[in-house]
Amino acid sequence: MKIGQDILDYESELGEEFAEIGSALSKLFAKVLPEAEGKVWHGHPVWFLDGNPIVGYSLKKSGIEVLFWSGQSFKLAGLTPLGKFKAAKLEVPTLKGLDKKQLSEWLAEAIKIQWDYANLPKKRALVKLTKF
Repeated sequence: MKIGQDILDYESELGEEFAEIGSALSKLFAKVLPEAEGKVWHGHPVWFLDGNPIVGYSLKKSGIEVLFWSGQSFKLAGLTPLGKFKAAKLEVPTLKGLDKKQLSEWLAEAIKIQWDYANLPKKRALVKLTKF
């Protein structure tokens, strides 16, 4: 999957240290999620499978934060729950702190474990999109 210009533009505005992390994440997402569509959504890079958001990242005060929309349902430990739905996050303050192997394992789970966020506004509830 080619990384879109909107994501490249986002990365270029992060500053050198965080741009390197963003670029590494985008490349890993493109490699592990070849069927996903990546685009800037609500101001941040997000990858979608069939219109459903599964992973994205943004710059926070603590560094780059990777968000897995269905991360609270993952079997692999290490993510921090976020919000009232099923999302979980991973903080990546430095490029050295990026564990690509572990991240790839979470991305594999993100493919298998999906809550239907695309239809959340219409249904007003989360329902399982995949069987897990």
